[in-house]
Amino acid sequence: MRERAVWSTLSRRAAAPLTALVLLLAGCGAADDDPATAPASAAPVNVTNCGTPVTVAAPPKRAVTLNQPATEIMLALGLADRMAGTAYLDDAILPEYADAYATVPVLAKEYPAREKLLEAEPDFVYGSFQSAFGDEGAGDRAGLAKLGVGSYLSPAGCPAPHRPAKLTTDHVFTEIRDIAAIFGVPERAEKLIADQRARLAAAADRIDDAAKLSVLWWDAGTDAPSVGACCGGPGMIMSAVGVTNAFADLTGAWADSGWETVADRDPDVIVLVDATWDTAAAKRTFLTGHATLRHLGAVTGQRFVVIPFSSTSAGVRLVLGVEALAEGVAGLGEGTGR
Repeated sequence: MRERAVWSTLSRRAAAPLTALVLLLAGCGAADDDPATAPASAAPVNVTNCGTPVTVAAPPKRAVTLNQPATEIMLALGLADRMAGTAYLDDAILPEYADAYATVPVLAKEYPAREKLLEAEPDFVYGSFQSAFGDEGAGDRAGLAKLGVGSYLSPAGCPAPHRPAKLTTDHVFTEIRDIAAIFGVPERAEKLIADQRARLAAAADRIDDAAKLSVLWWDAGTDAPSVGACCGGPGMIMSAVGVTNAFADLTGAWADSGWETVADRDPDVIVLVDATWDTAAAKRTFLTGHATLRHLGAVTGQRFVVIPFSSTSAGVRLVLGVEALAEGVAGLGEGTGR
């Protein structure tokens, strides 16, 4: 009964002229540079997201973010005051956004129950991963659209065939621009992107002969390592730094390989992704204790680069992943003999 009542409230609100979201198939969008003074009659913003053309009539006022990348993009754009709720962090929020984040209601540790989400009376839901709009998340985007609730899914999380064939930093910047347009603050996006581009360029400039360095990106798993493949977040970060991905021949964002293959490819550097469910420390212990892997040059030389899982996703932390990898491999070209 409670959930039906909340859905009824949302349905009535969706019909109100000052808060209506006009959607083609699923939500997004907004206009004016100053969201505080944007008129209700502002021209709609049109965005194509995951293959879906959408229109939003006015900047959302009660957004809910699901997943850390989405949350931090909103905070980086100074949109905490437009957030009615948030959920699902992988790491502590970045220090520069901590104060703003503290003003936003946390709906759940992971995805909130549907009733909890609807109690926040969102007019917009923004997620980073496809699961955000699955049965355990906010539910189908078309269902939200019927209630006048807009939605946006990060390009990196789009279902096939709408997911980018190969994720690049430009896809991240497109997402930032889309969200800024939806909330009526396009100038903030350009400032943020300019800063990120400058940091990415500075990181890449630190590396001499980076392309000669072969990097294994080890995400998780000991029986069969999950490695960074050609076309997702890990590949994007390695490409931005300019190193050679030891498993660029594998399709997708991540792929399962084998330790014999790792030994054969003998990478110069090993990225250890640090996550609460599979820590970098545990990975290091495994490598140094493995009968074969402990003899690899990257292991004997302790050429490890630790990168938090949250910095491997497409979002404002992308630049932190690039900087960490660039710092880790700086000066290694001569030492590896490559």
